[in-house]
Formats: sequence, C-alpha cells, structure tokens
Amino acid sequence: MTAFFDKDVRPVRLMAIRLVAEQVNLYEFAALDDLPLEPFQPGAHIDLHLKEGLVRQYSLLPHEGDALRIAVQSDDNGRGGSRFLARDARVGDVFQVSAPRNHFPLIGGAQHTVLIAGGIGITPLYGMIDRLARDGASWELHYAAKSDSRTVFRDELRRYGDKVHVARSDHRDDRRLDLRELVDAAPVDSELYCCGPQRMVDAFIDVARTRPPEKIHVERFSATTQIADEGGFEIRLARSDRQFAVPSGSTILQTLRNAGLELPSSCEQGVCGVCETRVLSGEPDHRDHVLSAAERAKGETMMICCSGSRSKVLVLDM
Repeated sequence: MTAFFDKDVRPVRLMAIRLVAEQVNLYEFAALDDLPLEPFQPGAHIDLHLKEGLVRQYSLLPHEGDALRIAVQSDDNGRGGSRFLARDARVGDVFQVSAPRNHFPLIGGAQHTVLIAGGIGITPLYGMIDRLARDGASWELHYAAKSDSRTVFRDELRRYGDKVHVARSDHRDDRRLDLRELVDAAPVDSELYCCGPQRMVDAFIDVARTRPPEKIHVERFSATTQIADEGGFEIRLARSDRQFAVPSGSTILQTLRNAGLELPSSCEQGVCGVCETRVLSGEPDHRDHVLSAAERAKGETMMICCSGSRSKVLVLDM
C-alpha cells in the first residue's frame, strides 16, 4: 500500500550517536533551515522519516542546547525502524522530522506524580522527570530493567536519589515492581503514568481500574486491539460534500485512499495520532491507543486508520 505522510516536516542533520545503554543509542539532530526547533512539552514525540516509506515515532528527550534528541532501542524483531538506525544511520545524514505531537502529556500542578517504566519505556518519562525536578514537584519513578547495562540513563537517574527506584531482573537484591502495591500506595489525587512492554501496561491498567480514569496515563509501543475493518457504514465528508461506503475488509483510511484522497498517516495501528480526524456527527467505534476514555466519550475526534463506526453514517470534517 502507498502511504501518505504529514507534509509539515522539516530537514534535520544527524549530528551525534551515543550509546546510553546496551542496545540503546541516543541520536542528536540539528535543524538545517536555521529556524529554532519547535517547543514541546514532556511526553511529546516526533515522526522520523528514515527512508522512503519508513516512518517511525520516537519520544523526545529534554533539549540540550539546540539539539533534537531521541533514544532508540535496537530490535532485530521489530518493524525495521530501530534496525535501520542502528545499522545504516551515519553522522551527517539528513532526515525529515514532523512537528512535535503530544498524546501523553504531563499534567502540571499534581499533588503527586507516580511514573512507572519498563525498558525503553523510560524515554517519554525521562522528560517528565526533568520537568518535575526543575519545578520542585512531588514525584517518584519506578523503573524495571533487565540489568545494569540495560538501564537507560542509569547514571543520569542516580542524581535524583531515592525518588528513583530501579528493579533489575538480574539483581537478587532488587525488589521486583509490584504494580498493585505501587498504585494502592499512591496518594488519592496522584497522577499515574506507565510506559513499557505490553504486559506491563496491560497489568497497570488492570490494577488501576479503581482510580479515576482521568488520573491514569499510558503510552504503548504497538496496538493491542483489532483494527475495525468490518465495514457496513457510510462516510460523509462535510467540506468536500462526498460520500463513500466502507466495505467489509477495509478501514476508513483505506476506503478514502482507494477513492484517490491523499491523507496523512504513519503507524496505521492507532498509536501515533497522525490520522486524527474531527467527527461532526455519528458514533465512532474507537480502536486506538491515543484518545483517553473521556475523549472517546465525547466522540469529537477519531483515528481513521483503525477505528470504525457504530452508526450507519459518520460525518467527518474533511
């Protein structure tokens, strides 16, 4: 399938590659157009265009000077992005990046913040730690890693003292993370964040069900729900006054592309947010991992790459 991507991109040059943990490299980019980099808040990510047809999302680390920084774990069994960066990227190469987007924002002014990370899931939380520490906020980090050598930002995290708790699988003296205990021990008004492997995030969501949903924040690396391709409904495009039937076996995005529309997308799993589209009427069948429960209930936007419709007609602001 031919993919169409966000046209709001800018060129950057890869300035440095630095090992920050076993199988994890930090990549630093500088803008080529002499314009300042877009400001972003902790939890934000970018789309990095690696080569033709290959676009991946990476969490942004806190700025150091004018550098745009990401940390990527090499995975030979992944979808190709990390493997390309680890094997083929060279200092001096030019890439295209999107403007920052944030579907995993840090809530300011919280009574207390609990951060839970597993493996490379530390990357979006690292920027939150930096902000919380600079603001003098109340927070704690619980980080599960396989070993000392696999602990990303190990030395940097040490400066935060007893606010950081690292559980290394190969250390007998390290106490393994008990997610239920962590959630139960958090003050009532705490904001709770989790990013890591699928099993960790699923377990966290399960034990946090007693908490107000607006206090629970997660970010996933990949989708865990089935894409809505059952079809059987119609899409109306309000601005262009066009209408299409979505057939069985096709998503909304695929249907509109087959009709000749060029639409932005990237992951096509409902985890990146590139294809978020405003809904004017109808009831979406949400299958994404971007919108919160409250946002889904409002039904004002949807991810057309993976979500469908519960109503016979869905009207989009397109």
